Amino acid sequence: MAFIADALSRVKPSATIAVTQKARDLKAQGREVISLSVGEPDFDTPTHICDAAVEAIRRGETRYPPVLGIPQLREAVAKKFKRENGLDYKASDVIVATGGKHILFNAFLATINPGDEVIVPAPYWVSYPEMVAICGGSTVFVDTTMEHGFKLQAADLERAITPRTKWLVLNSPSNPSGAAYTHDELKQVAEVLLRHPQVHILTDDIYEHLVYGDFKFATIAQVEPGLFDRTLTMNGVSKAYAMTGWRIGFAAGPAALIKAMDMLQGQQTSGACSIAQWAALAALEGPQDHLAVFRKAFQERRDLVVSMLGQAKYLQCPSPEGAFYVFPSCKEAIGRKTPEGKVIESDVDFVTALLEAEGVAVVQGSAFGTGPNFRVSYAASNATLEDACTKIQRFCASLT
Repeated sequence: MAFIADALSRVKPSATIAVTQKARDLKAQGREVISLSVGEPDFDTPTHICDAAVEAIRRGETRYPPVLGIPQLREAVAKKFKRENGLDYKASDVIVATGGKHILFNAFLATINPGDEVIVPAPYWVSYPEMVAICGGSTVFVDTTMEHGFKLQAADLERAITPRTKWLVLNSPSNPSGAAYTHDELKQVAEVLLRHPQVHILTDDIYEHLVYGDFKFATIAQVEPGLFDRTLTMNGVSKAYAMTGWRIGFAAGPAALIKAMDMLQGQQTSGACSIAQWAALAALEGPQDHLAVFRKAFQERRDLVVSMLGQAKYLQCPSPEGAFYVFPSCKEAIGRKTPEGKVIESDVDFVTALLEAEGVAVVQGSAFGTGPNFRVSYAASNATLEDACTKIQRFCASLT
């Protein structure tokens, strides 16, 4: 009898975590490394949010919270969805968990039976298919293209749906591509989904507030109210409020699903950290001035990185609508040699050689289901990004 569960044989380690750890190891050996592999804002959590956490501690808000979340935060989440997204959720439709990842995992665990299919557009966040696999489901990948802005096309979605399709996962703005769907693009996807009532939609809106220029964010249940009862709308405070370590995600959706997730969470972690929940309440209900500051900084960084990588030999770098990633193609570098004579045969070879030659850590696109590409996180200072992009340019120029 094997000690480790068979389910784990279906799961791969996170490529983003692996690259980040490799960068740490090289730093520990004395190498100078610029890590652009982490999906984490480099800003501090706004002061009023931190103050709210301290006040909560002093008030003695240190007991076990309700599994679904403290009532005040669930009410604030419902108000947020109404105010910002035009969605009429009640506080009873809301669940708070230990990060967005926890929300997603519990939603899959509560609904997937062996053989159920989950449609995931590629490129995708690395954890989606691994969560589906742990839960015994099958991931159906639908490729997107740079020419279509890495966005799911309605005709491709239609072809992918089968009687066993249970979920479609939509992540907008996207990790890793930064692609974000317009209202009209979501409407085209929604028209397909309306024809297939067995398909539910899990919309990962964690980068909602990080969109640039004149882009207007929309979420699918807002665009098509006919899908409201089939949609789990997930969001959180980690990206827009620089609260990654506070570990608070939230979602709203059908009552039966929220009840099932509540039951699961009650046997897992119970309620999310009480102090972090009070901080998240301050984030949602307090001043929002920092959002404009974050957006301005990230847009400047996006433009810098897109411009510099666009000037690098053998790279193509589209300009994304949101998040803090770019997803350049290194297709033209495949088959070329490094100065040491090593042939670049894949995007894995490309990012490995880049790290070894120039000390710049990025993540191979194949880890996200699309290659030969690589993901660059521009959640770093302008000076750091300029230095890193100069090194990437130098590396590309060295290939023959």
